[in-house]
Order: sequence, then C-alpha cells, then structure tokens
Amino acid sequence: MDSQQVKPAVVCVFCGSQAGNSPSHLEAARTLAQEFHKHNVQLVYGGGTVGIMGELAKTLVSLAGPKSVQGIIPQALVEVEEGYKDSGSKEGKAAERIVNQSVQESNFGMVTVVSDMHTRKRLMAQKVLEGGPGSGFVALAGGFGTMEELMEMTTWNQLGIHKAGIVLLNINGYWNGLLQWIQTSVQEGLVSPENARIVAEATKVENVLKMLKDYQISSDRMALNWGQE
Repeated sequence: MDSQQVKPAVVCVFCGSQAGNSPSHLEAARTLAQEFHKHNVQLVYGGGTVGIMGELAKTLVSLAGPKSVQGIIPQALVEVEEGYKDSGSKEGKAAERIVNQSVQESNFGMVTVVSDMHTRKRLMAQKVLEGGPGSGFVALAGGFGTMEELMEMTTWNQLGIHKAGIVLLNINGYWNGLLQWIQTSVQEGLVSPENARIVAEATKVENVLKMLKDYQISSDRMALNWGQE
C-alpha cells in the first residue's frame, strides 16, 4: 500500500481563546474532538489552554493522547497565555506547559513556540499540507484572530498557494454575517461565484470531516508558482 494512503489527515482548527456566552460553542469543540478521534485525525491549533481552543485540545488529548494534538504559539503569547510559564522561572502558578523554546507535551498536546504570528500560520499550513487525504482548515467560533487566520488561508487557496479545504462550522448562525458578506461580494463583482465556494459551510459537526474529504477546489483560483510558499 502507498505510504501516502495511510497518512492520517491533519486538520488545523481556528477558534477562540474565550469560551463565549453560549455553551454550544464549547460543546461543538468537544464533539469535533470526538470526530477527530473516531477518524484518526491529527489536530493543529493555536496552542491555547483556555476557551474554545483549550476545550478542543484537551478533549482530543483525553481521547487519543498528547501526540494527536500539535499547538503552535508565538513566544509573545506564551508570556500572557494562561497555562504557560517559562521553564527558568521559579515564580507563578503551576502550569500545564513549561516552555523552553522546544516541543513540549501536556494535557493539551504537543506545543511548539515560534517567533511571530506569520511563522505560526506558515507552520500550521505546512502541517496541513503534509497530512493525508481529508486534511484542511476548520473555523469554529472566534474573534478577530480567528477571522484573520481564516481569511489568510482562504486567500492562499484563491492564489493557488494550497489546495486544502476550508470549512466554517456555523453553530447557531455564528458565521451568518460572514457568509452574507461573501454573497454580497459576489453580487458586487468583487469575488467570483466559483471562488465564493472556497469557503464551505457546515452546520453540523458530524459533516465537517466528510466535507474536507470531498472538497473540490475552485475552477477560478489562480495557478501561480509559489515555490516553497
């Protein structure tokens, strides 16, 4: 059997570092983790230990072990993120992760510390592109950071930098405003109807992995040579 066929899918999930006001978002994170475990999917995420991020990571680790989760976090966020402390520090509360610029393991999975936000996104994308069939990107509820990451991966798809699927998990209509904006951009002639489909919508957690596996790239995306990008 071809080794490529036995590679597990790698899915990068963008989501909030806050829990939000509705318990439905935390429940969606837990259910998505269960789906990942059921289908042997590896998670890449932003490395947080609280909010929707933390719920997703710790649930999957509890089911599949720490090597099922790869967090990637910039050094600047380590200084303020709950659940981290510098390995050289003798002060501060106990932390799930003691970080000394290398890969560490905890109840939230493996974590890699990088220099900046751009490096974080590049490494996230690289992990996805190294994964097997069904690898891609998913956005749960989140704030500005989640939106920024989602839009950069969408733009990279449109430019031909990657071919991976992008799925919005639209729980309780959280992403309705964004989906409406995409349709408005098509009506205004700023996004083609084909490229509007770069971002797919799932309203049920159980549909996310199938949508990534069945994802079809837009016929209008650019086919530029980006080298190692």
